[in-house]
Amino acid sequence: MSWQDEQPQWGKKKGPSSPEDFIAALLNKIKESFEGGGNKGGGVPPGPGSDTPSLKGGLSAIGLIIIVIVGFVLLRSSFYTLDEAKGERGVVLRLGKFYTLTEPGPHLKVPFLDEVFKVSVSEVRKEEFGFRSRSLDQKSVFAKSGYTSESLMLTGDKNVIDVEWIVQYQVQDPYKFAFNVRDVPQAVRDVSEMVMRRMVGNHGFDYVLNNREMLGGDVARELQKTLNDYNSGVYIGEVRLKDATPPDEVKPAFNEVNEADQDMKRLVNEAEQQYNKVIPKARGEAKGMIEEAYGYAIERTNIAKGDTARFLSVLKEYEKAKVVTRKRMYLETMEQVLPKVSEIYVIDKEQRSLLPLLNVGPVPKK
Repeated sequence: MSWQDEQPQWGKKKGPSSPEDFIAALLNKIKESFEGGGNKGGGVPPGPGSDTPSLKGGLSAIGLIIIVIVGFVLLRSSFYTLDEAKGERGVVLRLGKFYTLTEPGPHLKVPFLDEVFKVSVSEVRKEEFGFRSRSLDQKSVFAKSGYTSESLMLTGDKNVIDVEWIVQYQVQDPYKFAFNVRDVPQAVRDVSEMVMRRMVGNHGFDYVLNNREMLGGDVARELQKTLNDYNSGVYIGEVRLKDATPPDEVKPAFNEVNEADQDMKRLVNEAEQQYNKVIPKARGEAKGMIEEAYGYAIERTNIAKGDTARFLSVLKEYEKAKVVTRKRMYLETMEQVLPKVSEIYVIDKEQRSLLPLLNVGPVPKK
């Protein structure tokens, strides 16, 4: 707690309100002691014989004041407090050597022997590359001019790209954070830029544009590994690529190339859609025709084989009894033919005249 925050219980007017006032009051007390106990005009000045008692009294007052000041300083320097809301942790050095880590709350220390460094482990620290964010009227404004040296990079296919990204990290080990690296934020910036440039240089322009999340994850893992090798005591929470675009000088040409590429992809997609619509249908129809022809061929082959087998069986019976077989075949044929005719004429070859019409057909309906 500072002198400005401290106030005596009996009011502000009866005590010094700052260290400067306190020192001024102390000097006035010493001056009054040497002047003979505070003779302020109007009184009888001390005679020649009264110098020794005044000097002794002044020295006694000075000694008492020094003892009080030393005691106050020792008492005040024996206490310190770590704020839980800020996530503070205390790194305690005793005679310049690491002694212990302390948690939030009030603590005691040995005056002049112990030194405490307060480190916040809950604060999310942020480093910005290629731009800077500033608060203006409760709004975040991003300033980009003057930071192109951080963001302009060369890709693996020898194209220039403008990459803006953010690194968020927290303190994981307060002791390492406080003493292993002299300037941790600057180390995070240097290593982040090194890793990002290497990652971008290992990939092509289109990959960086279309895979920002994947590239950010790769950079975060590589950055964490390097900082762990440095024993920096920090944990990389996220590496987020805010933007990845071509430089302003080539943006118009890049947009034209991008539009042409989009048109090409659109035409290819339309052609593939038409292909997927027509070709499978034609293949299906061709396969159906082939299967139909194959079935027809099997059917005709089976019919022919059946007719052949039947003919051979009839021929075998015919050779055994030619007359009977021929007559049976004639009668079977007539049984199939006669039901289909509507009129029948019977002619006797021995008859010399016309034979009367025999009505052997079906009876006409009335």
